[in-house]
Amino acid sequence: ELEGTTKQQPQVTLRTMGVLTVFLDKITNLADQDTIGKADPYVKFHLEQDNLIFDKDFGKVTSTKKKGDLNPVYEEEFTFEVPGLNNLVLWVKVMDDDPVFDDKMGKCKIDIEELGLSEEPLGIDRVIDNNIFTPDGRIFLRLSYTE
Repeated sequence: ELEGTTKQQPQVTLRTMGVLTVFLDKITNLADQDTIGKADPYVKFHLEQDNLIFDKDFGKVTSTKKKGDLNPVYEEEFTFEVPGLNNLVLWVKVMDDDPVFDDKMGKCKIDIEELGLSEEPLGIDRVIDNNIFTPDGRIFLRLSYTE
């Protein structure tokens, strides 16, 4: 009877999705693009599998907006269900919430597969905005993957 239980185990494993957790810590040194008033930055994450022919979409999430802050601290966590980390790419856009048109303040692309993620969160930071006269805008994240 125990053998029968063991044989069914792999089928369950095949259907199980892993969870990619993205912890948005903070952003530093955003350049103020907004001539009127201060920037109200928020972050848009878009996770996709970058395949040769058809990219597979695993969803988009948006952080809260931070009023008038060029060094916003978010401490927000987002999760994505994924079948694995192969070819996974996380697109990160930092936007300025504007009454008329949301301006893009910075962006970066993170190749998830190359990070060798585990359940132990990995802290990474990326340049999102190359500033000429001031330090580069950077985003700080912690990523983990649970199978």
